[in-house]
Amino acid sequence: MYKFSLGNFISESNQLLENVEIAYHVFGELAPEKKVIWVCHALTANSDAQDWWPNFIGENLTLDTEKYTIVCANVLGSCYGTSFQKQEKLPLITIRDMVKLHQELAKFLQISEIELLLGGSLGGMQCLEWAITEPDFIKKLFVIATNAKHSAWGIAFNEAQRMALELGENGIDAARAIAMLSYRNYATFEATQTDEEEKLENYRAASYQRHQGEKLRKRFSKESYFMLSKAMDSHHLGRGRNSLENALNQITAETLVIGIDSDILFPISEQKFLAEHIHNAKLEVISSLYGHDGFLIETEEISTLLKKHFNL
Repeated sequence: MYKFSLGNFISESNQLLENVEIAYHVFGELAPEKKVIWVCHALTANSDAQDWWPNFIGENLTLDTEKYTIVCANVLGSCYGTSFQKQEKLPLITIRDMVKLHQELAKFLQISEIELLLGGSLGGMQCLEWAITEPDFIKKLFVIATNAKHSAWGIAFNEAQRMALELGENGIDAARAIAMLSYRNYATFEATQTDEEEKLENYRAASYQRHQGEKLRKRFSKESYFMLSKAMDSHHLGRGRNSLENALNQITAETLVIGIDSDILFPISEQKFLAEHIHNAKLEVISSLYGHDGFLIETEEISTLLKKHFNL
């Protein structure tokens, strides 16, 4: 992991963040002759994209580090390396703030253009925002399980998680358990967490929820959870741009949009909207048992579609 000291930064909400440092990973050699692929990560992930998108990035894999330079930066507000001077009150961070930091890092790395920008969920939100603000800089765009504006449904889920965070030390456990219900769905839990034997307590689904909550508590911070969920709520590509449609029309990159048929958090209707209003966009829908988490799990099918559309 590398660090870039940006210095002071004024956020979209006009808050001063001092001593901002950006953490990032580079996979493959950063050389002028190699094209750059930039990966934007989701809410609780980090800049080590090889870790959370396994069998996808590396030598002779879909994002081939022999052929391309792969960059992934930790987002502003995360607890995985990107940092700023602590304040009395947590700042309001937006998707646009995250993208501005990505742009500053790209300048520092002397990247002249991005061959492919990609991400899912919160990562997809960043990708869309970046493709609007610098259309000539992004040549190809791939987003999965994301939207143009975060829905009332998604905001309600996030608020329920923040309410759980307020409960104390283990509030993050409950927040994660709530999130899992939106990341998966009825069919997922029935297929993977149903008890075969008859019992009166200690159900698999219950222990699974507690396990997921405990895992996140050990690796993530309540402060980052709060800031990044608020950032997701702020996502609105049309803010200050007349409309969502007008904003999406500004994207010039060759675009692939993928939706997941079982995703209840970012339903297919949201990806259809993106594909309808981005010029030169194509929509693909993949079938998955795993709901929203399919964007992290269905790497084989995602790889097939990426190669089909972009000839990687």
